[in-house]
Amino acid sequence: MAALTHLDDKGRASMVDISEKEATDRFAEAGGEIRLDPGTFAAVMEGQVKKGDVLATARIAGIQAAKKTPDLIPLCHPISISQVAIDFLPDDATSTIGILARVKAADRTGVEMEALTAVSVAALTIYDMVKSLKRDALIQNIRVLKKSGGKSGDFSAEG
Repeated sequence: MAALTHLDDKGRASMVDISEKEATDRFAEAGGEIRLDPGTFAAVMEGQVKKGDVLATARIAGIQAAKKTPDLIPLCHPISISQVAIDFLPDDATSTIGILARVKAADRTGVEMEALTAVSVAALTIYDMVKSLKRDALIQNIRVLKKSGGKSGDFSAEG
């Protein structure tokens, strides 16, 4: 088993030293979904939620979250993000809104955490905006779908 990278020789939490790594183009795509009650889903899609435009607000929240990732996740490096894009994929049949976040940077470490944080906060924002209608929303399946760049190379999730 490889040594734990976020612990020093005394077992204390430590930020990984990336100063010797070369900056390369980095990309990550993460996805997740929020399943809503059919009536709540319809209210979101028809712009009938009293708090405002749910998806526009969730998009902004996701972008802001990606930029704030090192403030939220301990030992996560601040990086120079060059792009964050959030898309929503509504599915009428299941009353589910898919959330897709893509993040780019040219830096010494990857952007997977930023993409995951963007999806998570976008989903939480949707929940926050619709909870007055019904509190049974289910946030699920948040995961990295793709990544490229860096020493570990490319990754694409199965399925």
